[in-house]
Amino acid sequence: MGSWLPLQPPGIVGVVSNPSAAGQEAEGKIYRFWALGPDLFGGLLPYWVTLGLPASRMALLGMLLGLLMASCFTFCLSHQNPLLKGQTLRCWVGGDTYLKLGCCLEEMHCYLPFKEFALTSPEKSRTKEADRKETTAEEELDSEVLEVFHPTHEWQALRPGQAVPAGSHVRLNLQTGAREVKLQEEDKFRSNLKGLKKGRRLDINTNTYTSQDLKSALAKFKEGAEVESSKEDKARQAKVKRLFRPIEELKKDFEELNVIIETDMQIMVRLINKFNSSSSSLEEKIAALFDLEYYVHQMDNAQGLLSFGGLQVVINGLNSTEPLVKEYAAFVLGAAFSSNPKVQVEAIEGGALQKLLVILATEQPLPAKKKVLFALCSLLRHFPYAQQQFLKLGGLQVLRSLVQAKGTEMLAVRVVTLLYDLVTEKQMFAEEEAELTQETSPEKLQQYRQVPLLPGLREQGWCEITAHLLALPEHDAREKVLQTLGALLATCRDRYRQDPQLSRTLVSLKAEYQALAALELQDGEDEGYFRELLGSINSLLKELR
Repeated sequence: MGSWLPLQPPGIVGVVSNPSAAGQEAEGKIYRFWALGPDLFGGLLPYWVTLGLPASRMALLGMLLGLLMASCFTFCLSHQNPLLKGQTLRCWVGGDTYLKLGCCLEEMHCYLPFKEFALTSPEKSRTKEADRKETTAEEELDSEVLEVFHPTHEWQALRPGQAVPAGSHVRLNLQTGAREVKLQEEDKFRSNLKGLKKGRRLDINTNTYTSQDLKSALAKFKEGAEVESSKEDKARQAKVKRLFRPIEELKKDFEELNVIIETDMQIMVRLINKFNSSSSSLEEKIAALFDLEYYVHQMDNAQGLLSFGGLQVVINGLNSTEPLVKEYAAFVLGAAFSSNPKVQVEAIEGGALQKLLVILATEQPLPAKKKVLFALCSLLRHFPYAQQQFLKLGGLQVLRSLVQAKGTEMLAVRVVTLLYDLVTEKQMFAEEEAELTQETSPEKLQQYRQVPLLPGLREQGWCEITAHLLALPEHDAREKVLQTLGALLATCRDRYRQDPQLSRTLVSLKAEYQALAALELQDGEDEGYFRELLGSINSLLKELR
């Protein structure tokens, strides 16, 4: 007679010790059965089955078994566990006798032939059961990994472990947190997907390709690009052609309307010819210069004036007897000189600097001098050679006379601003020379060293002239004068200390701007305009003590 061992159903690990083949050996022995898992009784509950007891103790055993069966029945009714409901566990006792435990369990045998499974201890049984569960879980995981998801043209949720075909469009839905997949709509992605399914691979070994292979591949690529021109592209091109007409047709239409399409260069040539024509009236010349100023603001257009001699024509316009012609000619030159070194060099060679200084030194209307001063500033800034020629031609004397003339306060502020720019520019290049920077060419540094600007300002009395300009009533003018005083402090320190009027003016301005700064502070402006001016005044007073 073969031996039987327990079967381990889901949620239950059971072991019944192997009884002896002789029934007498089972008498008086106790066999243990374990029921595990939260689905049964929430823990490890040992059931003791007493086998082969005398008849005197059967009554007690019957009572115990009755209580056990009642407890099982009550537990099943109270929890209604679908895994345990209606189950019966049947254990072999001896011969044809079985002991049934659990009235609410689905009938399941807990015995196996010993010749098939030789399990003798609960520990070994539990170990093999765990191994079996791990193997089952791995098989289930492998089946999920090997599952290939077949996308469509609509977004579908992707389950964990599913494989996605190459070329699919995958996104993460931020609302649901799930990954979604669909097919690409472009034909090229579908063709790539078919190629991958067929097993084609790209050989990236560059040693297998020759130059001729690359050229032929490039030619095929270009041909393919031309072939892949879709109907939508052709429709879009046709729509563009319907909306826009070719330039040749537009020119013909404009010629019929007596309208000529001109480039900027053609327009500038026409304006110069109109200005230089003796048959043009004064109004036409002024109009030509006014339009020309608009075009020469662009650097390329200003340099284009040099190609046909237009710049020299405008420079010669400074010799005109008409103040308006001088004014607008200087207006054009100022726009053309601004930050344009090539035009600046041509202007110096064409005698523009002398003509500008002559207009400033003679009796001319204030608007004309204003435009001429603008042209002079544009010519001198960032051009050390022009600054050197300006000093040689007595430019500082001309500016001094202009500032000291009556009714030229507005020009005086512009002159002070020009001097401040020239001084700071020279100081900046001096610092670059001291630091041995390579951004500036040695030729330009040499040119700045040859400009005796600061000694010339001191000799021409600009220390005192600048200090007296603090009496101007406008805050903007005072700001520019204070900046110039600070820039000339190293050169004019002793002159400033010897000027009692400057000290009185600074003290008076300090009291005025303290009150204005306090008002700004009340309005919530911690770093206001008047506070900055007050800081400049305090700095000057501190340096002059």
